[in-house]
Amino acid sequence: MRSKRKPKRKQESYVQTQVSGGLPAIEQHAAGIDIGSQEHWVCAPLPDGSGREIANFGGKTPELIRMVDWLNQHQVKSVALESTGVYWIAPFEMLEAAKFEVRLVDTRKLASVPGRDQKSDPNDCQWIQRLHSCGLLAGAFRPAEEVCKLRTLIRDKLTLVEEASDWLRRMQKSLDQMNVRVHRAVSDLNGETGMAIVRAILKGEKDPQKLAKLRDRRCHKSEQEIAEELTGNWREDHIFSLRIAVKMYDEIQERIQECEQEILKYLEKMAKPDRKGQPVPPVKNPEKGKTMRKRGQEEMREALYRMSGVDLTDIDGIGVETIQVVLTEYGPDLSRFPTEKQFVKHATLAPHVPKSGGKPLKKKRKPGTASSRVAAALRMAASAVGKTETALGAYYRQISRRKDGKVAIFATARKLATIIYRYLRWGKPYVDIGAEEYEKQYQKRRIASFTAKAQALGYQLIPISVQD
Repeated sequence: MRSKRKPKRKQESYVQTQVSGGLPAIEQHAAGIDIGSQEHWVCAPLPDGSGREIANFGGKTPELIRMVDWLNQHQVKSVALESTGVYWIAPFEMLEAAKFEVRLVDTRKLASVPGRDQKSDPNDCQWIQRLHSCGLLAGAFRPAEEVCKLRTLIRDKLTLVEEASDWLRRMQKSLDQMNVRVHRAVSDLNGETGMAIVRAILKGEKDPQKLAKLRDRRCHKSEQEIAEELTGNWREDHIFSLRIAVKMYDEIQERIQECEQEILKYLEKMAKPDRKGQPVPPVKNPEKGKTMRKRGQEEMREALYRMSGVDLTDIDGIGVETIQVVLTEYGPDLSRFPTEKQFVKHATLAPHVPKSGGKPLKKKRKPGTASSRVAAALRMAASAVGKTETALGAYYRQISRRKDGKVAIFATARKLATIIYRYLRWGKPYVDIGAEEYEKQYQKRRIASFTAKAQALGYQLIPISVQD
């Protein structure tokens, strides 16, 4: 009978001789960590500078504490670690709490750089340490710790909003199957009139005339028009499905309210000292302010103002939800981005034009391309502002006429990002010159361009009115 071989014990640490040749080390006290789901491999220089030591630590919290102590023993000051899934979060936060300079890096861009040995976890941590000590690793942007805590709450809230929208669609599906066209009778199924009609149906009311009497006085359609949409085929199974959907929707709305209250508490703690207790200026656009008060967003707007020091709702198309995303993904301090172009590029709103031989290449749009949460929020804001009689609305329509709607949304979102950057970084307020004034300035720019082209060809432009 063959005896079973005992598994070899994994080597936990070993010393490597000093690396010679290549680029000189800029940071002598730099370490590199290869992050894994079960274990982390760490490479750090020896205190006497004679070489490097590679060690293996588990993913449990006591092991992470041991890793922090090991790095302190090796007199490490700066640490670079891979952004692997969500497994980097716990080591990152513990290292940051221990006052290390932590750099979160994406080493995929440098995977093709020659010099790395055969890929393995021990070799990867040595490669990260080598690149970091030579200053070749750029750290990813990560806002302050307080902003990260607030960001978690906002992301949880947005997840709940998506789930609520899903159950709202299921409510609409159940109504459609019964041919009860509530979403045709009113503009929003989750509005005051729509939900009043749905709840009355669940209580047993099937008379379309009585259901139509629940309309809000601000509805555009009359009671008779609404009643015509509410005559349906009442089936018990569809009503049961509708009841389940409404219960889930209401439950999620309660959880959203809990998130809102917790977010307000965090914002109160993060308020600027000179803004605490100070009155918040009203919204410049009265109609916009009225809409926010109707939606119950005024308290959140004031809290965001005290946190950032500026009221971003002054910008056309920017609402409280968009501000929440921007301020929690980047924070109120944008000094990490020296220029607005760098901020726009980080937000994935900078158009990339591939070139070969100095000439731009045509590229096909890739459907479903991933983008940041800020870019998605700003694109939604750009889509809304395109319907307004503002300078941004005129800019959107001018781009849309020359190209198409997708390009117009992207360009307007990019302009919104630059306005937000200038507002947060330099305190430069947004002033709307209006759609009419924007069109006049646009025509002046076109005339100046045509005049310059004509003069370059040896011609002179003469207005038609002069010839007449």
